[in-house]
Amino acid sequence: MSYFKNKNIAITGGTGILCKTLARFLVQQGANVAVLSRGEEAGKEVEKELSEYEGQIRFIRCDVLDEDSVQSAKEEFNQIFGKCDILLNGAGGNNPKASTTFETHIEATKQGQGFQDLDLKSFSKAMDLNFMGTVIPTQIFVEDMVESGSGTILNISSMSAFSPMTKVPAYSAGKASINNFTQWLAVYYGEANIRVNAIAPGFFITKQNYDLLIDSEGEYTARAKKILNNTPMNRFGKPEDLIGPVKWLLNDEESEFVTGIVVPIDGGFMAYSGV
Repeated sequence: MSYFKNKNIAITGGTGILCKTLARFLVQQGANVAVLSRGEEAGKEVEKELSEYEGQIRFIRCDVLDEDSVQSAKEEFNQIFGKCDILLNGAGGNNPKASTTFETHIEATKQGQGFQDLDLKSFSKAMDLNFMGTVIPTQIFVEDMVESGSGTILNISSMSAFSPMTKVPAYSAGKASINNFTQWLAVYYGEANIRVNAIAPGFFITKQNYDLLIDSEGEYTARAKKILNNTPMNRFGKPEDLIGPVKWLLNDEESEFVTGIVVPIDGGFMAYSGV
């Protein structure tokens, strides 16, 4: 029998390409999965798409930056499934107004949006979405795990947390905060039998970065080619590449003594110096 059968799992950002793939895997394994997202239409589509599998799938509307919204989502989750066993914090993203047009200051002086032009409110929103959008759901959903005496939390970081990508300072800072927070939580809840880990995906083509990586003719952009040149496996990640590491980290039978780590899933990107 699958370890995940009848486990109650909440996934924030569950309508995105990567988290939807993980939700599908977990429902196939017999888990009860709630997809939490602001977008009702997208959430209902995921619920319908994954309803054919063994486990239960439900969409619950939730704004991860609104404490009342998250609290309401947890109460609805508890009414549907019971106590939360596993929380997967997948909500995140970037804001165009918090990104520079070019990679360096010298380039930015020619035209476009430089660091000094960034909108600070947008910068803060991008950081909050990635960092506070992990802190708030964790603070609220961990209550169930404390009461149960066990639980697992998995955060989604990024390669940009280890070595910040050009152009996206707010996103990178937010993801770096997740790494630190993951370690802090692992220590804080260690004796409570709650494990906290994170994965750091490398470069996957998603809705958010599609236009940055694929041009209007369907070919790789210069930025995409630069990424591939620095990825030893010479390809972008597939959403299914996340399943094995996530299965391991969420399964107490396989990773009972594993907490406080951030696992790169990057095709060797972090290992390569560029020369």
